[in-house]
Amino acid sequence: MRIVYGIIIVVVCIASVVGVQKWRGPVLPALTVELMPIELRIVASGEVRYQSLARIGSEITGTVLARHVREGDRVNKGDLLIELNPDELQSRLDQAQTLLQQLQKVSRPQAQAALIEARDNLDQTSREARRRESLADKGMIPIEQAEQAQHMERNAKAELTRSQLAADSLAINSTEEQLLKQRVNSAKAELAKTRIYAPFAGRIQTRNVEPGDLVQPSKVLLEIARSDGQDRDGMASDGLEVVVALDEKNFAPLKLKQSVQLIADAWPEVTVPGIVSFIAPAVDSGRGTIDVHIKILADASNESHTFLQGMTVSANIIAAERESALVLPNDYLLTNANGKTQVFRWQGGAVNAVQVKLGLRNTTHSEITSGLTQGDVVVQTANLTDGQRARVHFEQAQYVIR
Repeated sequence: MRIVYGIIIVVVCIASVVGVQKWRGPVLPALTVELMPIELRIVASGEVRYQSLARIGSEITGTVLARHVREGDRVNKGDLLIELNPDELQSRLDQAQTLLQQLQKVSRPQAQAALIEARDNLDQTSREARRRESLADKGMIPIEQAEQAQHMERNAKAELTRSQLAADSLAINSTEEQLLKQRVNSAKAELAKTRIYAPFAGRIQTRNVEPGDLVQPSKVLLEIARSDGQDRDGMASDGLEVVVALDEKNFAPLKLKQSVQLIADAWPEVTVPGIVSFIAPAVDSGRGTIDVHIKILADASNESHTFLQGMTVSANIIAAERESALVLPNDYLLTNANGKTQVFRWQGGAVNAVQVKLGLRNTTHSEITSGLTQGDVVVQTANLTDGQRARVHFEQAQYVIR
């Protein structure tokens, strides 16, 4: 009999424990609502580019005589980059200068001397014609001699006219001289094209030419990234920036001047600051992305990290942030039958549904703007009814929520 009573007592105890546990409800994960920072970050992968990348070529066809730079070299405006063989164009310039000198030092003096001689000859033939006309009128010489003198006078006048025209055509700043000067200037300009200079300060990115190569105007010889330009705010800049192709679904919170944290694949342990400097005005319909340009800033030590053209960079754009807000993980948020957001608040050993309003949201957490206060306890569940009793097991909340 004692054994029976013992069994009954044990069964009653077990039933009591089970009943109490059931009455107290299930054990649920819980958090205490606290004030903490929250950020909305947009993460995208991008590429380092230069705002201005000049493709340097030759304006003429020629053979490369010398190359003075290579990839990675820094150049200043006016530095000599490439020389082409100048022999043929130098010969053309020499020929044009010789023709100009011949006009100025030989042809022009000869024409002026011929003009003076033609004037003297006309004066002499005119006097002779007047003298013979006077003698013929007096009957002292035949009329034929007077007519012959008149004919010689007419020939002298014609010769003077020709000499005058020739002298005028070779005079200072005449059409002939201007044409020859233009020919000289053109030859000098063509000769100058055999020496290719840097159009601005920058850094050589690519090189596609060697001495002995035959180059043509359509061929790109060098690529120079400009380093003495200005950014979109008019400030001095080396032209280096990061361009990311952002999914258009993440475009809404994006704004100019937002802070960015850049991490290059080459230095995953280094974070470089930046800001959003430009947002493309159109979406790439083929990819569904929009280009976002990020200006690279100097770090706290005022040292700008050296990124290289073409580097792959991860960009963390801080689209919004709160220094102090009531924050809950998204796993604690539920949607009721009316489509409203609610949570289960635990109080006095029971849970009750509370409708809340949300502010800033990211992929893991949300800001609670109304419905809860600091210190409230909420539980994570989707299978409770309003007023049901429950027990809680507190989880550790993250300090900084991104």
